[in-house]
This record gives sequence, structure tokens and C-alpha cells, in this order.
Amino acid sequence: MLRPELLEPITRQTALPRRSVQATVELLESGATVPFIARYRKAQTGGLDEEHIRNVEKSLKYFRELFERKETVLKTIDAQGKLTSELRAKIDACLDANELEDLYLPYKPKRKTKASIAREQGLEPLARLIQTAKSGNPEDLARRFINGDICTPKEAIQGAQYIIAEEIAENAEFRARYRKTLQTEGTVLSQKRKTDHKDAYKFDLYDGAAFDVSKIKPHQILAILRGESLDILSVKLTCDEEAVAQWVEKKLGVSEGLIFKSQYQEAVKMGLSRYLGPSIEREVRKQLKQTAELHAVKVFSENLKNLLLQPPFTGKVVLGIDPGYASGCKMAVVNERGDYLQGDVIYPTPPKNLLRESERKLLDWIDRYKVDIVAIGNGTASRETETFVANVIKKHALCARYLIVNEAGASVYSASEYAKKEFPHLDATQRGNISIARRVQDPLAELVKIEPKSIGVGMYQHDVDEGLLEDELTAVVVSAVNEVGVDVNTASPKLLSFVSGLNERIANEIVETRRQIGRFESREQLKKVKGVGEKTFEQAAGFLRVRDGKEPLDNTAIHPESYEKVRKMAAEMNALPGAYAALGLALSKLCPQKADELMHKTSLDAHTFKLIVDNLLRPGRDPREDVPPPILRGDVVKLEDLREGMTLAGTVRNVVDFGAFVDIGLKNDALLHVSKMRRPGQRSVVPTDVLKVGEVVNVAIEKIDFEKERVSLELVNKSS
Repeated sequence: MLRPELLEPITRQTALPRRSVQATVELLESGATVPFIARYRKAQTGGLDEEHIRNVEKSLKYFRELFERKETVLKTIDAQGKLTSELRAKIDACLDANELEDLYLPYKPKRKTKASIAREQGLEPLARLIQTAKSGNPEDLARRFINGDICTPKEAIQGAQYIIAEEIAENAEFRARYRKTLQTEGTVLSQKRKTDHKDAYKFDLYDGAAFDVSKIKPHQILAILRGESLDILSVKLTCDEEAVAQWVEKKLGVSEGLIFKSQYQEAVKMGLSRYLGPSIEREVRKQLKQTAELHAVKVFSENLKNLLLQPPFTGKVVLGIDPGYASGCKMAVVNERGDYLQGDVIYPTPPKNLLRESERKLLDWIDRYKVDIVAIGNGTASRETETFVANVIKKHALCARYLIVNEAGASVYSASEYAKKEFPHLDATQRGNISIARRVQDPLAELVKIEPKSIGVGMYQHDVDEGLLEDELTAVVVSAVNEVGVDVNTASPKLLSFVSGLNERIANEIVETRRQIGRFESREQLKKVKGVGEKTFEQAAGFLRVRDGKEPLDNTAIHPESYEKVRKMAAEMNALPGAYAALGLALSKLCPQKADELMHKTSLDAHTFKLIVDNLLRPGRDPREDVPPPILRGDVVKLEDLREGMTLAGTVRNVVDFGAFVDIGLKNDALLHVSKMRRPGQRSVVPTDVLKVGEVVNVAIEKIDFEKERVSLELVNKSS
């Protein structure tokens, strides 16, 4: 159950309507999945999309943990007999985890400190004298506290200073002030260490660099922290501590009238520089890293989703090639359904250069299996292999075309237990070739078999929190799978496991049932699968497709819960039974008033009505069909063929903070810098707002560096 006090902070943090937040939380608490809520419960949530719903889900988790932490803090302080009504009120009102820990810090059980030892030595009264005494001789006052542990007035004063310094370091108001100063006015300093590390040159940009804490970019944070972890860089966060010290002194009432003024000021500086400052620096560093990680994961997530949603080349015979030098180029052919036909190795690259033999074998396979597309992995020897394939196609005027495929993760898949189970009689290299070929036929179905983090479409994925990365990328895969929908009669167990409401166990049960009965003829049959109860069916059914089944609506995104309403609409519109395409056309032409009347009669909300009409008009629609397909090539592009100003089409391979890498057919992807993405009048752009992984774009050659074999691009206009 949702605690009433959680609703308000979630609403404020997400900036969403209260009713939408409450409905979303209630649905999540009832076991509904994010894809299900986003598609089939828009009426309850006010039309929230997946991103909004996931934000509510994250906010709910944050505040639930915060409130549980509050209870622990209150109990601990109360057990010490130190919980005042004022402190309770502050903790009850607290909605920030850092602020809560600041309030708790003075009462938090801790190991022995110099301050706690000083208290045991009876020096706390002296600490109070340092803060308040306006008459007397400081040394005489301190001498009163000499005992078996304290030998001199100087030792007594020093012990009292430790007490004051710790109190300053644990003061919530002072911590907040120092934190804000460091966050808004602080500087990140980085300096190269003397090192012979092989990657030291990569961090030259950060040698003697200074960045505003408030303005440093996420990729700069991650680069600096990586350099520090490699012991190449030293990193320090600084701010005007003197200004903070003056503010603290004013708050504490450190004035000329105090006889211990200088000792008091020393205690303040000790508290800030030795205790509070390092503590807040660690905290702000952690915040900067978390912010950078969230950004990096967001970019990775967007790139991954766009890659997963690349249009499939369905019904094509594909020959996959994993390029190599000494080990040769491994080949595998799959038929239109993705079934493995044959595999072998050719050696068209150095050191063997068996060009004639390799050409004969490639020609034989293309002719024998009627290959439509040759898919070449983009790893080692990729461009040499591309040149060989392009020359064969051109020389023999073949109808087949080729394309370069991102092979990231293919080796991970080939060595996985899933791949071994799928192809138990093949070695790992052939399983990888099959993966490359199948990525062309259906990128989504093949890439879900690979750990998302192994698909190289981001930056610094090895530097971010592994749990965060896995959670976010899994959510992306789930979103993509459910957006497209899954054919229940052809999908692999892995693909099925990402469907809303399903898991690996139920997915295997579905495949086993399919094996036993031949094929599912309706969604309703799924209820007979072990583990598919009413709730599971409710969550999953709308995302599963049954093509050519008994019920035409089973091949749409229309949920079975709406079937009767569709039939009622058909009756109201005098449509023939089963003539759903005609019904969809008629519904789409209704004027708003007539549509509202029909929705009222059939108890349909506007969101569900639109979903029904869209799916009746385009049954079995695959949203990937609306995206331009990857570029198929018949000839290779050479650096010497290019000239500055030339315009050509390319495929976006990766989008990062500083731009995008575009495949224009060269050995290395060309860089399209973010500064070359701006439209007239634009001051700044975010690369992921302009381009998507897999997108086909028109670019102009801005600069060619023949020595380094690098090309810089400028965005001309995006292909439609």
C-alpha cells in the first residue's frame, strides 16, 4: 500500500499531476508492468508514457527508502534519549537523503575520535569556555583542566578544540552551506602524475585542467575519474574555504570580545579543513559521478533502443562474415527464417591472401543459396574483407549487396550457454557468424540474446555503476520488445522472456507447449500454458501476436479485454463480422461528435479508441517498418575517392556527447562533431536530440586527414 505521505514528494519530484501519479503508483503496486500501463492504462494515468511511468517508479523507490531510513534514524536517536520535538519535526519534514544524514550525524554511533577522547578527559566545559569566555587569563582557565591525562594548558586547549571542530563538522547547517558553496562555486582540479602508464597520453587534455563544479560535463567527469583510477591523474575539489570559515564564525558569534578568539578560529578552520571539507568533497564527488553515470547510461540507453529498433530485412537469405587476418574470415549462411545452413572459413586477407580460392567459395555460396545480403562484421580486418566482397560483387555483376554490421557482443553470445544450447554441434566462431547474419534479418530478436552492456553503442560503459547500467539497459530491451510485439509462434525463449508479465521460466514453458501442439491458434490458448494465470495473461497478451490464427484481432496490439467492445462498435457501425479493415477505415472517418457518441455507447476511453482504430487500419504493424532501412552497398568507398565538400549518405553507428560516428563506407567511421550539427540560429544542440543510432543521414565531407586516415563531417540534412 502507498503511504499517503509519499504521494506529495513523488508528485513534486516528477512534476506530474497528482492524480496521474496516484493512479500509476496504484497500478505498479498491483503488479502491472511499465509497458502494460503505458499502452493499456492511459485513461487512468492521464496518458503518461513509459519515461514518465519509470520516473514515478524510481521516485517511489527513492522516497520509500528515505522514509524507511527516517524511521531507523528516529528510533536510534530516541533510544539515546536525545530526540527533541524540534529535531523530530526537522526529520519528519526532510525530503533529501543528504540532509537526513546531516541531521543524524551528531547522533550516529561512531568509533573513538580525538573529540570523544577529549570529552572523556573532561574537556567539554573548556570547549564551552573557548566559545563564551570574555574575561580572565586563557592559560589560567585552561590550567584548571590539567589532570592525569592532560599535562599542560596547551594540551587542554587542543583537546577542547577537537570537540569544537567535530561539532562544526557535524552541524547540519554548516554542512549544507559548505556543500552549496562547493557545488555552485567550487572547482575540479586535475593534474597528471609522473607515470609511465601506456595510456598516460590520453589524459594530456586534463593535465593542469580546472573545471567549474557546476559546469563540468559528464564525459569530462568520467574521463577524469578514470584517469584517477589508473593513477595517471590526481584530482581535487576546492572552494573558497576562507569565505565559508568567516560565515561559520559569524554564525557562531566569534568576536573580538572573546579571550579565546584565536583558539576558537583555529578550531573552526580545523573543523572545516580536516573534517567537514573532506567529507563534503567525497559527497560532491560521489554526486558528480552519479550524475555523469546517469547521463552516460541515458545516452547508452537511447543508442541501444535505436539499434534494437532498426528495421529488419525479413525474408532475405544472409551470409554472415566475421573478418580476420591469420585466422581467416569465418562465414555462415542462414535462410529466410534464420535457420543455419552452412559454415566455413576463407582467407582473402593477409597473411595468406588466398583471393582466388576465397572468391570461388564466396561465388559458389551466393549462387547455391541465392544469398541476398552479405553481412560483414565491423571488427578486425573488416574493411579489407569489405574490399574483397565489393570487388567480387562488382566483377561478377551480382545482385547481392553487402553491409557492415556492428558485431559488438557477438563473441559474448557465441560463448554463452544460450548459444551452446541453440547450436550444440557448432564451435563458438560459427555461432558468432550466425549472430552477425541474423542481426540483419531481425536486429531485435538477435540482440536480446546478448547482455546489453556488451553492445558497444555508448561511452564509458565500463566506468559506470554496473547495477545501474544493467537495470537501465534491461528496461530499454523490455521497452523495445514490447513496442514491436512478439510472434508467439516463432519467438525464441529469450525474446519471449522480455515480454510484459513473462519471465524466463514462463517463456520456456510457452516454447515447450508450442513444440507439443505445433502452434498457437489464438491468444486464449496461452492460458493453458503452465504459469500463465489471469494476471500474467492480462499483462502479456496485448504484446504477443498470433499470425494467421482463428481470431484476426490476435495479430494486433488490441488487448483481448477490448475484443467485445470492438465487436460492439462493429455492430453499431453495421460492419460485416470480421471485416476489421473496413471497420477501422469507417471509424477513422467519424467526426469528433460521432466518435464521442460511439465511445460512450461502448464504454471506451479516447486512448483505447485510438489504439483500436490504428491497429484495425494496420493489423500486424511493425513500428520498425516506418524507419528507413540500413544502406546496402555494392562497391567500396576509398579515402582517395573523397574530396572536401562532397555529399554522401552514411549510417550513424554511435552517438556520444561530443558528436556522432558515421559509417560512410571507409575503414574508420567518420566523426560528425556536435558543432557541425547546429541549424542556423541554434546556439547549442544535444547530439542524441539530433541523430539516432542506425539512422541514415546525408553528410558533407568537411576535412580529410590522409595521414591519420580520419574524416570530419558536416550534417547536410537528414534522410526522410
